[in-house]
Parts: sequence; C-alpha cells; structure tokens
Amino acid sequence: MTFVVTDNCIKCKYTDCVEVCPVDCFYEGPNFLVIHPDECIDCALCEPECPAQAIFSEDEVPADMQEFIQLNVELAEIWPNITEKKDALPDAEEFDGVKGKIKDLER
Repeated sequence: MTFVVTDNCIKCKYTDCVEVCPVDCFYEGPNFLVIHPDECIDCALCEPECPAQAIFSEDEVPADMQEFIQLNVELAEIWPNITEKKDALPDAEEFDGVKGKIKDLER
C-alpha cells in the first residue's frame, strides 16, 4: 500500500510532509507534489503533516479523486525528488480547500 497526494495540494504545495518522510519518496512539480508508490513504505507520517489534508492512503482515496493514484505514479517518474521543506506557494491559503484544481496542474 502507498500514500497518494490528491487535488488539494495543487496550487498550495505545502512541503511539511516532505520533512517527515523517512525514505524521501516525494517528488516536486511546479505546483504539486507526488509520492512515488514504489518508494513509499506506508509509514503514515506524511498524512497528518499535510496542512491541506491532501494525502490519503491508497485505499482511502475519495472516489472523485481516483485519477490521482495513477497521476502520482506517472509524475514521480519524471519530476525531481524533494527532500527538504520549502515555503508553500504564495497563494496557498487562497487555494487551500478549492475543489477541482486538477485543471490547474502544471507539468
């Protein structure tokens, strides 16, 4: 089992989760983070650290966000690894909680 970053991370990109990951399985795009499923050890440390509540266990990803399971797989293969906390995006608070941000995902 792995953890999955979902819609609410888009345009927020808080990195509190990265800081607690013992295996450095987060990868960073312009306005979104993903978890590499082959590297995640299912420790669950990242989930409570996400201020946007955008991280779910794979078997608990909401029905309307199932596409994010494959999206994490795909993007983790092409984006660079991130291992240290960075500042959130400038408008993170404004976009936190906004639904349907997949259209805003930058690759």
